[in-house]
Parts: sequence; structure tokens; C-alpha cells
Amino acid sequence: MKAICISGSRNPNGQTASAAKAIIDGLSAEGVQCEQFFLPAMRIERCRQCDERGWGICRTEGKCVIEDDFAELADRIRQADVVVFANPVYFADLSESLRAFLDRLRRVTRHDDGKTGIVETPTVGVCVAGGGGGGAPFCCMSLERVLATCGFDVLDMIAVRRQNLQAKLARLELAGQSLAEDAGK
Repeated sequence: MKAICISGSRNPNGQTASAAKAIIDGLSAEGVQCEQFFLPAMRIERCRQCDERGWGICRTEGKCVIEDDFAELADRIRQADVVVFANPVYFADLSESLRAFLDRLRRVTRHDDGKTGIVETPTVGVCVAGGGGGGAPFCCMSLERVLATCGFDVLDMIAVRRQNLQAKLARLELAGQSLAEDAGK
């Protein structure tokens, strides 16, 4: 079984990375091979809204015309059995890098070809807020809405704040184990 973790965080050693690592540790404990991608280190452009109606071949062919790392990462998702989305919370919402990626993913999944390998893929999201941490639940709602629009089977959304990160690491590891078990059924 294979898993992919997509992080909207630039810091591979920060709070979001710690949360993602706990989920990955849980998946690994169940024998799942995990691959992680940090979106800010990749070349992912924002949607161009190609035609005058704001669409393009995403709607008619299930792919995007922009030549960057998007298509390869979307293919990696399609090959995975489970997907984890880890996001640092900014302004009670998704990071700019995760937003850019998911905006394009939800557009290509409007077409049947774009849905292939994504629909019903078990998924967990974790949103980690620094500062006061109050924006994590709002970010989880935003992430869940976009992932559901893409067709993922969203099993859990976990709100974390810097004040409770250490206490939640065990729960995050259990979420990874549960994700592996649900995908194996």
C-alpha cells in the first residue's frame, strides 16, 4: 500500500511537518510506504481561468494546460492508496501553496478523466495553526470542503494549534494507523 503526504508548509522541520510526521509514522507502522511533497518547494502555478468563462480544458478533458509540477503530483495522488494533506494555517485558511494546488485539482476533477484515481481515495487533513491557534477549525472546514468537491473520501480533519501540538501527536499517529486500516478494507 502507498500513501502520499502533501504539505503546504515551507518548513520541513516545523509544526506542520511534526504533525504530518506523526500521521506518516502511523501509516508506516501499518506497513504503508509514504512519500512526502512540500508544495512551496515545487513549481505549482495558480489557475489561469483560461477562457472568458473562467474554464479551460480542465472542464472538458480533465487536465490542465499549465506546464509545471501539478500534473506529476496529481498523477502521484492517483497512484496512492491514501492521501494526507498537511497545512499550516494562515488567516484561518489554507496556505497559498496548498490553495493553488487544490484550486487546480478541483477544476480537473470536474471531468470524469480528472476524477480517475481520486474519487473515493481515503484522505485525512491536518491544519496546524501557530499564533493563537483559533483559525485551525475554520481551515479544516475549508480543506474538507475542497477535498470533498474533488471526490476524496475524507475520513478525518484534525485541527491542531501550537499550544496542543505535543498532546495531539499521539492522536495524529492513530489517525495514520486508522487511515491505513480503512484503505486496506
